[in-house]
Amino acid sequence: MTLQDNAQRIAGTALERAGERPRFVIALAGPPGVGKSTLSEALLAAFDAHGEAASIVPMDGFHLDNAVLEDRGDLDRKGAPFTFDADGFAALLHRLRGPSDRDIAIPVFDRLHDLSRAGGRVIPAGHRFLIAEGNYLLLEQAPWRDMADLFDMTVMLTAPAETLRARLIRRWIDHNLAEPDAIARAMHNDIPNAELVLQASRAADITLENAS
Repeated sequence: MTLQDNAQRIAGTALERAGERPRFVIALAGPPGVGKSTLSEALLAAFDAHGEAASIVPMDGFHLDNAVLEDRGDLDRKGAPFTFDADGFAALLHRLRGPSDRDIAIPVFDRLHDLSRAGGRVIPAGHRFLIAEGNYLLLEQAPWRDMADLFDMTVMLTAPAETLRARLIRRWIDHNLAEPDAIARAMHNDIPNAELVLQASRAADITLENAS
């Protein structure tokens, strides 16, 4: 199936399940490098085609700041589960699931400057479908597993391990690292994180593979 076909499948299922609920939260999880952001954008278009407004709520806005990670000795593991404010993300989801009578500002991650920006995006009151997007949303480990009741529907995007490995190494090469350094960076953090998501996440309502 194409990206658009998959997005239409997810949107169609969500519309059937949502009924008259004022807010419906979809968890879109998957390992780093699998294409979650691309699928999230396709989902916005799919909901729009159905006359429904949707917004993306990225987990990446809850990266701990580099200064905090450096103090903890965890800067080289940035992106691992323990380098996020998971409880803060859960608190935001609780707030978003409440009465949708006002706009709500959320943080987003600025990749260019490698930091989170408070109030970097606004979720409009009238947006009924929210796409919570992040690596660890279905992880069967505390505190991530405690978010299960905050999601009305779950989607897992996967890819073969070798495909992910190649993508994650390429990502560092595209950041101007020499290939040996790119391999070392990916093997130290990105690839272990991807393996954790694939091996330790609970089953989703819909599982899709992005092997291309």
